[in-house]
Amino acid sequence: MSQQLQGRVALVTGAAVGIGAAIARRLAAAGADVAVTHYGHDPGAVLDAVQAHGVRAAAYRVDARDSAAVGEAVAAVRAEFGRLDILVNNAGGLVVRQGVAEASDAHWHHVIDLNLSSAFYFTRACVPLLGEGARIVSVSSLAAHNGGGAGAFAYAAGKAGMLGLTRALAKELAPQGVTVNAVAPGFILDTPFHEQFTPPEAQVAAVEATPVGRAGSPDDIAAAVEYLVSPNASFTTGVVLDLNGGTYFN
Repeated sequence: MSQQLQGRVALVTGAAVGIGAAIARRLAAAGADVAVTHYGHDPGAVLDAVQAHGVRAAAYRVDARDSAAVGEAVAAVRAEFGRLDILVNNAGGLVVRQGVAEASDAHWHHVIDLNLSSAFYFTRACVPLLGEGARIVSVSSLAAHNGGGAGAFAYAAGKAGMLGLTRALAKELAPQGVTVNAVAPGFILDTPFHEQFTPPEAQVAAVEATPVGRAGSPDDIAAAVEYLVSPNASFTTGVVLDLNGGTYFN
């Protein structure tokens, strides 16, 4: 694999498992030093995988809903690596499927903070470290476009908000030489998300409804993120890449 990211430092949030872990591995394979955040999962495997590429790695346990904790983690990244060139806002999750009539204020704020506020907190903390040629990529979802499945209203709202945030930041940070983009994955297997929240029969139905005839993988998303953070994407900003096998066309 090309070492097009050699000398760069990346921070990938929510990267102990699934899509985040695949992104961390992919960026390391391209030569970047990689810091990851985690909260509910052990980051040992992804740290080993990153270091196997001969680059530096570090992990920080962070509740991405806590702005002070986010600020402390970003300060630790700066102290450890001395710079930051790439931020991937991947932290997020459905939490629980719940209809709007039964949902509490606490549920709403938990899901919105995990999926949207977290991207704001990390971006705000990282922007002072990002110079010319830096990249921000946020991981949204097909749910941002189609509302998601049953009981996912808060998750869909958070992921849709991320698209607006991406476009606004693309304009705001362009004079600083920073590009800001997003990816919106569709049905992706081999992640805790669908293992926890999508029954097997629904997984089969989702694959059957996908025009390319298969589910996506975390590596499919990681490959797109690698492009967006690479020198090849210097003229790409404010873009949402829909990665869903043809399920949705924007």
